[in-house]
Amino acid sequence: MRLLVVEDDPDVGEDLVRALRDAGYVAELSTQGDEAWFLGDTEDYAAAILDLGLPRLDGLSVLRRWRSAGRNFPVLILTARGEWIEKVEGIEAGADDYLAKPFVMPELIARVRALLRRAAGHGAPQFRIGRLTLDTGRMAALIDDRTVRLSPLEYRFLEYLGHRPGQVTSAQLIAEHLHGVADAADTNAIEALLARLRRKIGPDIVETRRGLGYLISDAR
Repeated sequence: MRLLVVEDDPDVGEDLVRALRDAGYVAELSTQGDEAWFLGDTEDYAAAILDLGLPRLDGLSVLRRWRSAGRNFPVLILTARGEWIEKVEGIEAGADDYLAKPFVMPELIARVRALLRRAAGHGAPQFRIGRLTLDTGRMAALIDDRTVRLSPLEYRFLEYLGHRPGQVTSAQLIAEHLHGVADAADTNAIEALLARLRRKIGPDIVETRRGLGYLISDAR
């Protein structure tokens, strides 16, 4: 899934992006508040990690602008400041979670995964959609309670659609969330990926809507 990291410290930002990519996400870095506001307002992100102390436009202002524009993706506020009043301001501005620096990467990854699950209506790390069960903690997929051996890319494909049950998603949007915008032009790669995946999980888990995209139905 595609995440926006907003952090003005380049070392911290690169560390965050690297850790999130290692965890299977497509992470993009913005170091300026005004740029982050524009990206969050115009691009499709599953979630954002947002520092409060940003140049040009502070993090709370970025968040308030996103929310006032109806951008409702989950936001994890990240800041070196630990004052309780700033935590309250962040939550009231529309943040979904709050993590103060210094922190350890496994905690941040766990919090991001929890935000994405809750945004999709799932409280537990393991959730079921029809015959498919996804275990986000182990990055594992089960069909009829049988574990299926998948590549990381195949799992990420299922997880992205699994967080959008019943929603038809275009090949272009799937490619952006699997590879990033720069590498999303070849949507034929999505067809090839799905063909390999269906040989492992069967033909009926992921549905194709011709000319529209793909979905995992929650009605099975």
